[in-house]
Amino acid sequence: MTDRNLVVRTAQGAVRGSLHDDHAVFLGVPYAAPPVGAARFAAPRPHDPWEGVLNATEGGPTAPQAPRRLGALEMTAYFGSGWVRGPDYLTVNVWTPRTTRPGAPVMVFVHGGGFVAGSNRASLYDGSRFARDGVVLVTVNYRLGIPGFLDLPGAPRNRGLLDVLQALRWVRENVAAFGGDPGNVTLFGQSAGATIAGAVLADPAARGLLSRVIVQSGNGRGAFTPEQAARVTARAAAELGAAPHAEAFARITDDRLVEIMPGLSGIDLRTATAGDPLLGLSPFSLVLDRQPADAVAAGQGAHADLLIGTNAEEGHLYLAPFGTLGTSTAADLEATAALFHPDPARYVASFRRGRPGATAGELRSALMAEALFVAGSRDLADAHAAHPGSRTFRYEFAWRSPALGGHLGAAHAVEVPFVFDVTDQPGLRGPDALLGAGTPPAGLAARTHAAWIAFATTGDPGWAPYERGAGPLMRIAEQWETAPARPATPSPSTA
Repeated sequence: MTDRNLVVRTAQGAVRGSLHDDHAVFLGVPYAAPPVGAARFAAPRPHDPWEGVLNATEGGPTAPQAPRRLGALEMTAYFGSGWVRGPDYLTVNVWTPRTTRPGAPVMVFVHGGGFVAGSNRASLYDGSRFARDGVVLVTVNYRLGIPGFLDLPGAPRNRGLLDVLQALRWVRENVAAFGGDPGNVTLFGQSAGATIAGAVLADPAARGLLSRVIVQSGNGRGAFTPEQAARVTARAAAELGAAPHAEAFARITDDRLVEIMPGLSGIDLRTATAGDPLLGLSPFSLVLDRQPADAVAAGQGAHADLLIGTNAEEGHLYLAPFGTLGTSTAADLEATAALFHPDPARYVASFRRGRPGATAGELRSALMAEALFVAGSRDLADAHAAHPGSRTFRYEFAWRSPALGGHLGAAHAVEVPFVFDVTDQPGLRGPDALLGAGTPPAGLAARTHAAWIAFATTGDPGWAPYERGAGPLMRIAEQWETAPARPATPSPSTA
């Protein structure tokens, strides 16, 4: 690639990108065949070669999905504009430095959205600052909802996860043509994308595809059991009036699959051996016989460096935009605990002891954070750090967004604009936007962004490695400080 000719030849064909002051970008580049018809419920396969030069100067289609909102909080920058129709949506966007020097570190990002929403077209995932700073940044679309994660007889499990693995194979095969080093690939994701990234770390199929993994507010224990997934499948089949089998679902349109999504809410996923790891927030997750944290404890993923962390007030995202942070009662708190704990009153009491003076809403937020992200991230970190030679780093992002009258705080997703160094985007600023009104602390985005790049480049984000069951972790806010890890609240299975 040169400034005069922005055409890159991939294994499937040539693509033409667009040139900017300090980077080039290629949008909507296919990494797998279009998931149409019966292929929606099959493993991904490589895209057929194309003739001529594919125009990669505009964003491509996105996975079928319903509009997504979070109460009073404006989240378009995070979720994107929704379903952009077109069959060829298993694509990557690639930002690359404006240079002819090969061997740049590669970072591959997997978006969040509860396994049912989001895309690489969302403005928050603009990779231009990564490319400016010498990284080849790749963002991935993957199948969502029923095509991506419904556990169907006759279909492979976790098709959205299989898509991400296929994208990593595409990166290994093609990223050198964009100036990247296929031997230095970091997979990172946030929320559902982070849970996927953790599962990739634990998957033997990922060997040789990556060197490092970053898990931003994921859950190493966030997978559904097959029994839980079967309940979602039964409800989906009933809503559609179809047999619960891939052959029957393959005859149903994408529009209809999206249309029934509201009917999949409220399913009780509690079983004799497992609570709902997503607290009813989504009917979809990975479906695994063994949780990623347990697979890593058994030795998977020890070859890759791991950077993992959560935000200080994760649960605020699910309460503050709906006005329930301040109105939650003790009954609400116990009802939330009952979603995943066999003795909710005892579990709530354990939270009260560790947070004297907290309101019911603050306790509910902390409880949600522990169940959704913190406990599973801690277990994954401990599992990884237990292996000799593995390098594990932890963080807690603690800067408090002033959005929603100061109630949003250090909620889930607040760290993402700082990682991408895009806190100046207009869609992120305002009283009801993710970063609130005003200006975030000077230098916080640059320093956070630089730490992620340092980890991807060298395996060291700039602070001491984490030791199993103890600190240190880096607390990221206006001031960065090394701190001991927060003492563990008794886990849902033991409290």
